[in-house]
Amino acid sequence: MHLTAENLSARRGEDLIFKDISFRIEAGEALVLTGKNGSGKSTLLRVAAGLLRPENGSVRFADSQGSSDHRASEISHYLGHRNAMKSELMVAENLTFWQDFLGNAFGGEGLPIMEAAEAVGLPGITHLPFGYLSAGQQRRFAFAKLLVAYRPVWILDEPTAALDASADRMFAELIATHQKKGGIVLAATHQPLGLENARELRMTGFAGVDQGVWG
Repeated sequence: MHLTAENLSARRGEDLIFKDISFRIEAGEALVLTGKNGSGKSTLLRVAAGLLRPENGSVRFADSQGSSDHRASEISHYLGHRNAMKSELMVAENLTFWQDFLGNAFGGEGLPIMEAAEAVGLPGITHLPFGYLSAGQQRRFAFAKLLVAYRPVWILDEPTAALDASADRMFAELIATHQKKGGIVLAATHQPLGLENARELRMTGFAGVDQGVWG
């Protein structure tokens, strides 16, 4: 199983954000995007998740049988800056919606709602409206969304935003567990995530486009 990007380029309006980005992430591996704001990290993640069309290039996922006939939206979780939860609904209702809407991809099964809540350290408050929670609690439950429906690829944009150090460690452990089960992680961050078996891709943004340099 692997995720492969070949010669990706993307624009924001008339501006070329990055070009000729290529990588391959094997089962159990993580690729961490680093770089300044505006360097194209979030854009690259959205392209990989199938949310944006690239200017050039392609992203392909091959399963353990070698089949690459899978849409990115069918095999990946995307966790962006927003939590994608309805404020007026209870936490359990939000997670149930995502569990039913997404379902499980091939090769795995998500956790029950209460087990996912326990995994993110908040087992007793799933009856509360999501909008009542603190920013840190909301982010934890947004991460729980990745646990209730199985996807082999996790695409994470600043996943530990609004979290304290203990939550950072917990998320790193959850991501490591996903990797140990053969999962793939593509993440962007400004701070270390403490991931194992991880490589780094440094995005240089407009300067990289002008100079043809990519780290």
